[in-house]
Amino acid sequence: MAHLPEHEEALLVELLCEHGPQRELLLHNDDVNTFDHVIGSLVEICRHDPIQAEQCAWIVHYSGKCSVKRGTFDTLEPMCVALLDRGLSATIQ
Repeated sequence: MAHLPEHEEALLVELLCEHGPQRELLLHNDDVNTFDHVIGSLVEICRHDPIQAEQCAWIVHYSGKCSVKRGTFDTLEPMCVALLDRGLSATIQ
């Protein structure tokens, strides 16, 4: 495979960051946080509407985890960190 010119390589890296592999932000169940805290966090951090956030909270409660957002790693990482900072259990898969 031929080596890409520097400007094409930089463009490829930029495209991979913006349009890289799609990942999922998972919220995991715990016995500590209230439904109101989880719902409020999903509304503020993940930009869910209140009904969507409540549905995710119930899925987490009964299933142990729920995919709350999809996107690239670069998009999801700040949301994951913000959820963790609020004491929630979240991972990117």
